Amino acid sequence: MANKALTMLQVRRILKLLMEECSQREIHRSTGIHRVTIKSYLHRFTSSGKPFSELYALSDYDLSVLVHPPRSTKTSDERYADLQPQLQRFSDELNKTNSHVTKQVLWEEYLQDRPTGYQYSQFCYHVDQYIKQHAVTMPQQHEPGYRLQIDFAGDPLWIIDPLTRERIKCPVLVCTLPCSSFFYVEPLSSCRQEHLIPALNRALAYFGGVPKNILSDNMKQVVTTASRYEPVFNDLMEQWALHYQTNMQATRAVRPKDKPSVEGSVHHAYQQIYARLRNEEFTSLSALTYRVRHLLDTANDRLMTDYGKSRRQRFMELEQEFLQPLPLTDFVYKRETTAKVKKNYHVILGEDRCQYSVPHEHIGKIVKLIYDESVVEVFLDFQRIALHQRIVGRRGIYRTVEEHMPESHRRYHQQQGWTEEDFTSKAAAVGPCTEEAVLRLLSSKAFAQQSFDACLGILRLQKKYGTTRLEAACSVALQVPRLNYRLVNNILENNRDKVSVAAGEQRASLLPLHDNIRGKEVYN
Repeated sequence: MANKALTMLQVRRILKLLMEECSQREIHRSTGIHRVTIKSYLHRFTSSGKPFSELYALSDYDLSVLVHPPRSTKTSDERYADLQPQLQRFSDELNKTNSHVTKQVLWEEYLQDRPTGYQYSQFCYHVDQYIKQHAVTMPQQHEPGYRLQIDFAGDPLWIIDPLTRERIKCPVLVCTLPCSSFFYVEPLSSCRQEHLIPALNRALAYFGGVPKNILSDNMKQVVTTASRYEPVFNDLMEQWALHYQTNMQATRAVRPKDKPSVEGSVHHAYQQIYARLRNEEFTSLSALTYRVRHLLDTANDRLMTDYGKSRRQRFMELEQEFLQPLPLTDFVYKRETTAKVKKNYHVILGEDRCQYSVPHEHIGKIVKLIYDESVVEVFLDFQRIALHQRIVGRRGIYRTVEEHMPESHRRYHQQQGWTEEDFTSKAAAVGPCTEEAVLRLLSSKAFAQQSFDACLGILRLQKKYGTTRLEAACSVALQVPRLNYRLVNNILENNRDKVSVAAGEQRASLLPLHDNIRGKEVYN
């Protein structure tokens, strides 16, 4: 408090109490001003050689000069006078797009010519003050329903591949109606046109109408040739704008202030959506999009303290009625390409490097692929032979329909998905001895999966030898301590199962049951 300059009202109050012969302690209790500060001001009053009453009668300016004498700034004034002519050059250097100049670099160059100049903190202070004083912005008045500003957020959102745990980047589209600040946010699979255009369709559906103009920056998905006066838009965006009866506009190159509303909405999305997703994990784009939509609705319903209303309320009151009606159908964006069916009965979609199956009978044929952001269709001679959901966010992935496989591949594919219960149920259908043999095989390995091939081999013997012989062979094999596929196969190849059955029947006929036959109880 001792070093803090007091206002003239406080100074006059101190003088008034001194005129009433109050002590410093009493002045402190009455005003709350620290006693050290009161002592320093009392010293300045007495040093002037004037009575308190005469000081009290001085004007605010004269009294201020007396109690707050200006410090000697000769050295500082000389340094600033030397720096001031260069501030414009420093500001221009910092505004250059591709120069990559920083204040640190400029300060080091400044000290090379003037070793006694400002240190870094004071140098930055004066440069920043100069830039602020000369950064003039023009207020913009937004007509309701006149323009929609669109942009991609600088930071993406992410999903996690459930199998590989790989993080997949999802760029985020932000659209804003400046008059009401009502905005739309959606994560996409990519920034490409095939994903951007359907997202713009959904944005207009969210607003429930079409503004007169769509303003974007010079993103390559929209603008072919950037120009301040006549930007050239690509044919696809022109078709999209014609479908919705709106007009495309573009900002000046590297001028984010030309669309300040959407820039503000991006910042708002960071605070109200990104921040709430920081500890959440999503394994699909649809799950992420659903969560973002919920947070978006909440953000649009939040009260804006400057207006006393939410963005949604302002939109419904100010802009909704000025939007043009939506067309009956969305703009459909489809692309087509050709591909040759490979020997693995798949075709490659070049953009994603993902492979989609077709019936194996068409191997080697040239087919046509027609696709959008969610569906891939495969045509041969104007007949659709395959339909797949498109793989998004990953490259080099296969999507295979089991009906497209050859019979041998289909059986192998089914085998890959077998479990212990599958083998035991199939063995039980043959007979109890076969079931016991399969159970013994499954328990013979540290991991049951290691014995799947052997179990499959035993079950396939049924096709060659029949159910009765396989059951008999397993009955014989169970008498051997170590059972395996080769043992059962040898029994059947050598017809030992038939000998065993015949001997068993003969033994049963020659030895009738009687009390002299010893059982296992004798050996207990």
